[in-house]
Amino acid sequence: MILSKLCTLPAYGLGGKYMSLQFVNSLKGGVARALRQASSSAASTTTELAPSARKAVGYWLMGCTGMVFGAVMLGGVTRLTESGLSMVDWKLLGRSWPQSEIEWQAELEKYRHYPEFQLKNKDITMSDFKFIWLMEYGHRMWGRLIGATFALPAIYFWTKGYFTKSMRRRVPIFGSLILLQASERTSAVLMGLMGWYMVKSGLDHKNFEGPSDVPRVSQYRLAAHLGAALVLATLFLYNGLDHLIPAQVVKVTSSVRRVRIMAHVCKGFIFLAAFSGAFVAGLDAGLTYNEFPLMGGRLVPTDLLAYEPKLSNVTENPTTVQFNHRMLMLD
Repeated sequence: MILSKLCTLPAYGLGGKYMSLQFVNSLKGGVARALRQASSSAASTTTELAPSARKAVGYWLMGCTGMVFGAVMLGGVTRLTESGLSMVDWKLLGRSWPQSEIEWQAELEKYRHYPEFQLKNKDITMSDFKFIWLMEYGHRMWGRLIGATFALPAIYFWTKGYFTKSMRRRVPIFGSLILLQASERTSAVLMGLMGWYMVKSGLDHKNFEGPSDVPRVSQYRLAAHLGAALVLATLFLYNGLDHLIPAQVVKVTSSVRRVRIMAHVCKGFIFLAAFSGAFVAGLDAGLTYNEFPLMGGRLVPTDLLAYEPKLSNVTENPTTVQFNHRMLMLD
């Protein structure tokens, strides 16, 4: 503002001579350029992280990656030991395990009211019940530990300014995915495809009214639960590596483009193979045929499209689910 006024008034220099307006304008332009440089420098300091801050965030994200993969493995063990339906209630912050025989008896009494006990485990002993209950308890508490491992450092890094502008947009997304893995109400809003809502499908008596029905969780909800975990682990891994080993700018040639496409295709097939494994687990489809590479003495089993409508075979026919999983694994 002051320089603008100087441009409209005569300015006196040394010896009483008038300074030219051109000089004043150049002075005004120089100050403006200096202000722009200062502002751009300040902006760069807010987006660029110190090496120590970048490494701290990177190691934190890699740790979260390992925690999520650990949860996936624990979930697999829980499924193999058929422990997932042993805990029939859910609390957001969790609770301690039973501390006395009276409390264990109370847990077993609650379990007796649900389909898995009534249709499959009527003769379960207390020691066997404790085993499956503690397996499911460990899986749930590991999930809550993931939440704490993510949230506490995230709050600290946010207050310290360790997140770039892009990371400040991504961190709430990571937190939302973690919550969706456990929250009953939030999952119900998003079509009921996550954690506890998945377990509820195995506790509903209406799902097991047929003479040959087996108490288990919905394969659709199990696949959504696993799929969300894989997406979350991938996001953690990508951003962790981006902080620890930043990508280098390279010239995009046809060869580079082909390698990039191949990498994305391979990544897609790996995800689909893992995702289809959830349908195999949910339907116990791995027990349908116990020979390889043939299935019932044939490369293509006769009951591959036995269900109607045909499209339902992809997710509901154990033979088709096992066949598709095998093909994806061969890819």
